[in-house]
Amino acid sequence: MQRRRFIRQAAGFGLASHSLVEILKDYTPDGTAVRGKRPPDAENAAVMPDGASASDLVGLKLTGPRQPVFVYNNWSAYDELSDKVVQTEALAMREMDELLRLRKSGVQIDYYVMDAFWFDKWGGYRTWHREHWPAGPDKWLKACRDHHILPGMWFSSNLIATHDGRFLEPAPEWKDSVGADPNILSLFEGGYLSHLAGTLQLWYDKGVRLFKFYFAYFEAATPAGKDQFTPEEIKEKNKTAFRGMLQRFRERNPEVLITGYNGFGGDMENTFTPFRKTVDHRWLDVFDTLYCGDPRFSDVPMMNSWRSQDTYSDHMVRQFEFNGLPLRRIDNCGFMIGKTGTCYYRGVQAWKGALLLELARGGWMNVFHGNLELLEEADAKWFARAQDLYHGLQNLDGMSTFGAVPGEGRGYGFKAAGPAGSMYTVVNPSQDRSVIDLPGWEKSASGLQEGPPGRKKTASGYRILYADGGYTPSIKEGGIELGPEQLAVVGTGEYARPAYDLGRDETIRIPANQKKVELAFTQKAKNTIVSAPLDMRVMPGKDLRIFLQQYGSDGFPIRSWGGAPPDGQKMDALLKIRVKQAGKELPLYKEYDKMIWSGLSWGAAELRQGSFDPSLPVEIECQSMEKGEVRLEGRVYAIGY
Repeated sequence: MQRRRFIRQAAGFGLASHSLVEILKDYTPDGTAVRGKRPPDAENAAVMPDGASASDLVGLKLTGPRQPVFVYNNWSAYDELSDKVVQTEALAMREMDELLRLRKSGVQIDYYVMDAFWFDKWGGYRTWHREHWPAGPDKWLKACRDHHILPGMWFSSNLIATHDGRFLEPAPEWKDSVGADPNILSLFEGGYLSHLAGTLQLWYDKGVRLFKFYFAYFEAATPAGKDQFTPEEIKEKNKTAFRGMLQRFRERNPEVLITGYNGFGGDMENTFTPFRKTVDHRWLDVFDTLYCGDPRFSDVPMMNSWRSQDTYSDHMVRQFEFNGLPLRRIDNCGFMIGKTGTCYYRGVQAWKGALLLELARGGWMNVFHGNLELLEEADAKWFARAQDLYHGLQNLDGMSTFGAVPGEGRGYGFKAAGPAGSMYTVVNPSQDRSVIDLPGWEKSASGLQEGPPGRKKTASGYRILYADGGYTPSIKEGGIELGPEQLAVVGTGEYARPAYDLGRDETIRIPANQKKVELAFTQKAKNTIVSAPLDMRVMPGKDLRIFLQQYGSDGFPIRSWGGAPPDGQKMDALLKIRVKQAGKELPLYKEYDKMIWSGLSWGAAELRQGSFDPSLPVEIECQSMEKGEVRLEGRVYAIGY
């Protein structure tokens, strides 16, 4: 994967299989188990941090942000990692103007984060890019101050180079921290970390209140350190030093928010790897939130590629929840619009569903990335209404997950419970019409009821507040029936009032009916399969929805990578779907025909009415351009809109 060629993921250590709150309820400060349970270090010795025990958990801060916050981050309005759209003062101030425009329509933005590469290569994080910010950041900082927006800044934890070479040259104070690998800096040796601490204080004193840390590589050590310590000791020394610096900084500056991004744990590459304990809970003592991965497409094939991307973020939230993080401490990083390669030139396609899920996942760090000018005034007002609806429920910290693990391709959702009703944000990632149970509801003679067991209360009603366009969802037997790939929001009680309606997104077309076609595929050549002839006369008026997915010898999906913009290959040139009729190739509708830096394990296409002769059979061919041998699977559905 293009980005992973220079982002070498640093794995953390897990703690226990319990949620953090459950751990603190079940164990005393000295690590003694209560209610007949064993201490977590006995149950999970292989994944406990070195030297940690249950007593270490008592000191963990459980609050994170004091309340839900809304953050604008200007990454994906520019992108210096793929298509080289650079960050400049003009770009940053343009987005400031757009932010203020959205605020006039009611959108709440509390912070503006200046993302990567604001700094000068030779400035040690103390000087802004001399070409792109010739007058420095004062104009931006003043605009934030004048409009009561808190500024934030991006820092690489200790990486100073990407695949394009150095983006930072070591300042004089850093030189004795340069690692045996000269592209990463030791955090426990030399002067880098103390200089970084002084830099953070410098910017805090200028009004910066949010610090975002990326690119953490805890294997870094100078040649002397590498000779003196084992790899495990080096990792622990780096982590201990970095945590200590951040703890001291927090103690001096209690108003600060600190967010941890790449390098602090989590398996982010795909949505099929079984969940593992990879997040060291000690990071929760210094970071308000941890992010769970850059937006990318999941390994669940979908015609609407943006919904597959939603499913990736939903899946990662569940993984970090499995790792014991409260939902409010997970930055799902799921809302990214824009005109650059990092967001696959998405623009604002399917942006409403992305926003609803960003808000519904329960994190108190709500981050909005990208080109704000793409949102028109009507969009801004809708944005504000959705934000206001979820904000109150986020404040109650009563959000929970339900249903299947999203990467399994079955129905799931997020529940937000309030004192006078609840909201359910529900997704059907499958290709079948499905009824998804809504937890806390049951069917009774008097109608749908909601409430905890033993204390049922009759809801004053329910209302489908939002749905993707096309198929109309319905409430059935304590659940909601959704069409393939469909998202909906259901309100009960107070939230069933028409005032909370968010309408339908008719830019998304969910099939009114869909049925799998039993069609045999056989191998034609290496990494190529072909279907038996398909008689279109038995499916009058139907379109065909075709999926290709590739697997390795282990049975897991394999992603193909064609590189990043502007020189990469589009995915439909690597994972090919062709339909032929009477020897002629037919035109197909596709959404995966993009340069995708994160890779893709599947393709999806539709053969639509008017592009073929309904009286003649068609033949489908699927091909992967992978050099190694892969197993291909083809699936076909007859659909009607």
